[in-house]
Amino acid sequence: MLIKEIDQREIEKNNGSKDKVKQGESGLALLKYLFVGLFFGIIFVKAEIISWFRIQEMFRFQSFYMYGVIGSAILVGMLSIQIIKRFSIKTINGEPIQIKDKKFNRGQIYGGFIFGLGWAITGACPGPLFAQIGTGFTVVFVSLVSAVAGTWVYGRFAASLPK
Repeated sequence: MLIKEIDQREIEKNNGSKDKVKQGESGLALLKYLFVGLFFGIIFVKAEIISWFRIQEMFRFQSFYMYGVIGSAILVGMLSIQIIKRFSIKTINGEPIQIKDKKFNRGQIYGGFIFGLGWAITGACPGPLFAQIGTGFTVVFVSLVSAVAGTWVYGRFAASLPK
C-alpha cells in the first residue's frame, strides 16, 4: 500500500495530474531485458559465481576467487559513478543521471549481517538465485521464497525498525 501511495505521489509530482501517466514499454520492447538477463546468467554460470562451493570457499576463507569478483565489481562501480558525475553523462533518452547521496544508519549493519548470514547458509545471494534455478538447482526455490518473504516482512515493518 505504501509503495502504491509513493508511486502515485511521484506520478502526480512529475506529470502534474493523474491523466498524464506514461504507458510502459511494449511486450516486444521488453525482450531486451530478457536477453540481458540471459547473458548475465550465462556469465554467472561460466564464471562459477553462482556456485554454492565457491560461495562456501569464500565464507570459509579458503579461496580469494569470490573476493576478487566482488572487489572488481566494487571498483568498476566506483569508477563508473565517478565518470558519470565528472562528465555529466546522460541516459539513452538524454535525461541527466542524478545520483543522490546516501545516509548511513544503524539498520544497515543489522540488515547486512542478516543478509550475509542468509548468504552463507544458503550459498546464494538474491542476484544469482534465478541463474541457479535456471541451471536446474530447484532446491533454490526455497531460498527464493525466503528472500521474497524477507523482503515483504521488511517492507511491512520498516517504519518500526531501528534507523
